[in-house]
Amino acid sequence: MLVAVVALAGYGATVRQGTQARTAFAAQIASLSEPNGYFDTDNLISNESSYLEVLSDLDRLNVRGGVYIGVGPDQNFSYIANIRPSLAFILDIRRDNLLLHLLFKAIFQQSRTRIEYLALLFGRPVPPDIDAWREVPVARLTQYITRARLDPASIDALHSRLEGVVKGFGVPLSTEDLQTIDRFHRRFIDLGLELKFQSAGRSPQYYYPTYENLLLATDRAGNQRNYLASEDAFQFVKGLQQRDRVIPVVGDLSGPSALAGIGRLLGEKGETLSAIYASNVEFYLDRQRSYPRFVGNLGRVPHTKRSVVIRSVFNRGFGGSVSETQSVEELLAQAAAAR
Repeated sequence: MLVAVVALAGYGATVRQGTQARTAFAAQIASLSEPNGYFDTDNLISNESSYLEVLSDLDRLNVRGGVYIGVGPDQNFSYIANIRPSLAFILDIRRDNLLLHLLFKAIFQQSRTRIEYLALLFGRPVPPDIDAWREVPVARLTQYITRARLDPASIDALHSRLEGVVKGFGVPLSTEDLQTIDRFHRRFIDLGLELKFQSAGRSPQYYYPTYENLLLATDRAGNQRNYLASEDAFQFVKGLQQRDRVIPVVGDLSGPSALAGIGRLLGEKGETLSAIYASNVEFYLDRQRSYPRFVGNLGRVPHTKRSVVIRSVFNRGFGGSVSETQSVEELLAQAAAAR
């Protein structure tokens, strides 16, 4: 079995250094996280078909580098691949999101290329010549995953392999946690590229994108910019993952310590925020009357004039989402003016 130390050794680390790195990763998660919260969805993938629309705005505003913060599953990786931060935090109220990102991290560690990542995520056989797939369009990758046959006999072995990698990260996990990670992975395997966002007790809305839709999505200029649309984008995210620079944290954006703690950490490191992806969480915070606490937390995160909030707005009248950006300074100024 290929374990975490092997991947780290490829970067010139010793076994002892690899263990220390994983312990530091786990310790940072523990120090920043709040108690588990509730949201009525597994949120394995985004329901925002518009998520790449804002990339043109980020290009225009030169939102690059710095530190990225985001909520939810792997749409964050597409923002990370385009912004190219030095450090990223995935902050979500649900512990399940932390567990999902540990699964993603394990698959990144075990994957040399995009096609191998997708094959392991969906439990499909890895093509024999993965180097031949490095430059192919993302649509070709989706065709392979759709047509590849499942090998049930190999699925249990894959789960055992990934569980060993996840345990190697040093994050304390209960038997229930490991079962949850296994259940999430089996959803990807069973539903394949037709997987959709799922809320508790409700069928997916007709306008929710499938995983394939998200892979093939474009920015406003018609460019495919999902993190799996190019080998370069994938390798950037993989590099951050292998250096433990994508840190999943359990916490509420309006909570007492997680976002504020990230802000303190950035201050200590002399780093500033490039972008915070809030999805449509602000809607729920406003409804719960906790939005001012979010604004207070955000104000404690070191930022610049180019720092932005990325949000999604849903209009049930026509279905689907609209994604937009706003400067952090503008948001804070509006809040200060009680607007």
